[in-house]
Amino acid sequence: MNSILSHIPFGANLSRRALFRYSFLTTAAMMLDRRGLLAAAPPAPAARAATAKAVIQIWLWGGPCHIDTFDPKPDAGRDFCGPLNEALATNVDGIRLGKLLPNLAGQADKFSLIRGMTHGNNGHETAAYMVQTGHSSGERIVYPSMGAVVSLFKGYDAGYTGLIPPYIVLTEPQGRFSEAGFLGPRYKPFATGGDPAKPVFAVEGIVAEGISPEHQKMRRKLLGELDSLGRHFSDDPGFMDYKKCGDEAYDMILGEGAEVFRLSNETDALRERYGRNSFGQSCLAARRLVERGAKYITINYKGWDTHKQHFQTMNRKLPELDRGLATLLADLSDHGLLDSTIIWCGGEFGRTPRVQWEAPWNGGRSHYGKVFSTLVAGGGFRGGHVVGASDARGEEVADRPVYPWDLTGSMYELLGINPDATFPRTADASVRLTPEIGGDIKSGGRLAEIM
Repeated sequence: MNSILSHIPFGANLSRRALFRYSFLTTAAMMLDRRGLLAAAPPAPAARAATAKAVIQIWLWGGPCHIDTFDPKPDAGRDFCGPLNEALATNVDGIRLGKLLPNLAGQADKFSLIRGMTHGNNGHETAAYMVQTGHSSGERIVYPSMGAVVSLFKGYDAGYTGLIPPYIVLTEPQGRFSEAGFLGPRYKPFATGGDPAKPVFAVEGIVAEGISPEHQKMRRKLLGELDSLGRHFSDDPGFMDYKKCGDEAYDMILGEGAEVFRLSNETDALRERYGRNSFGQSCLAARRLVERGAKYITINYKGWDTHKQHFQTMNRKLPELDRGLATLLADLSDHGLLDSTIIWCGGEFGRTPRVQWEAPWNGGRSHYGKVFSTLVAGGGFRGGHVVGASDARGEEVADRPVYPWDLTGSMYELLGINPDATFPRTADASVRLTPEIGGDIKSGGRLAEIM
């Protein structure tokens, strides 16, 4: 029931007719559930005891350069480093970061770096699909993203009853592929829309910019006073289901749903620490969502597809990333949530190690799937380690390759989900959460060294 309710566009423009229409659909879904027509098959046994309850995925949309971020190569020369030719020491001996990440350098004991990520794919759509689903592109079915899989195993089918949807995107979907895949629309993420850096975070369907909670409560009261039909059928069980749906919808827009996105309830000092920009405030919103029980939050952070004037863009983006992510790590730790929350930060691939100085690129970097880096923290991942390595110029994996399915499989394990299981509702043993290794599917193994 909540899965339908969570995607209803309730808010400032809610009409009585719309409430009835969406409540009718929700009630119908409830009746089907009672008859067992929508019942899910029991999830497969977990591979290990869960250490993680939630995931925050920071998706660097477009593909970040590993050399400028998590795998610096200061000795490679100008044609590879450009002006970012220094590496920062961190609070963990032997681990260095790009020169524009000083706040993260002070938090290196909380995260680990995977420097041997690889898949060899240079297309945005196909590479994003591979990294987010943990399956290679071009198969006969479209697999769901990891967020949808977590929503399946840890959300509605596992008895999740929260009003906040289990799978949330801040603030817009990428549109590269269907996040729900063959699981269907019930497992699509709830995309907030809006801008958390604005005075009012106008979350679509929940928070309406320019309309106060008091005004919305007055509208609800007026609707109740005009509802003669509801008074006439007040003893009817079906109508009571309808009324319950309406009450839960208003709880979303006037209660818990609105409250979690009201970032003004946090101190100005904390909001400044995160950074008063869309990414920093999205990180703050993610922490609040984890506190409220959300299972999977994706922050889609645009701007990393730097074919032209790469270093000018990095001078803006990297300080934002550094401030927001470092504060999120510290804030989760301060709230006792880091040990039960996985954070993974990266994109669909890296960028060409050799800088394209010539026109029209003027110091750009192109797509690069041979080797790239990802940061992981929390939820059972140990901090202060590096997994794998690239060569001296960041062009090839030199040690310990990690493929997308190695990473997603490791995170499934930490969530208590068996990564080798077959999806519920399928009788086909080949429809697994992670692909069977062999043939074209290579593997470096799951991340046992940091789990």
